[in-house]
Amino acid sequence: MVEEKIYPGYVLVEMMVTDDSWYVVRNTPRVTGFVGSGTTPTPISPEEIKELQRRMGVDEPKYKFDIALGDSVKIVDGPFKDTDGKIAEIDEERGRIKVLISMFGRETPVELDFLQIKKL
Repeated sequence: MVEEKIYPGYVLVEMMVTDDSWYVVRNTPRVTGFVGSGTTPTPISPEEIKELQRRMGVDEPKYKFDIALGDSVKIVDGPFKDTDGKIAEIDEERGRIKVLISMFGRETPVELDFLQIKKL
């Protein structure tokens, strides 16, 4: 099983190195190098991964959310102030949240800033 974590210009692959998986990675187009010396990659620790991410400028998301999909929230700012809804989508990169509110008897998605809601 191969799991890819993509960063600008780099791909970090977490995998069990077998003959088959190593063949697939080695023969993937545009793969130019690996961490380690010799012909097979060297496993790296989580601390080394964090250091590589720091050097590449990959930081943690700018926004930390204390909510999850399906949570009930109250809108505290904007045109839908004092309206209750449920979280339908979370965009941590942009700090935006889609909330489903009841409008005219239907659930309507409204995109809001994280600061415009309060968890119930």
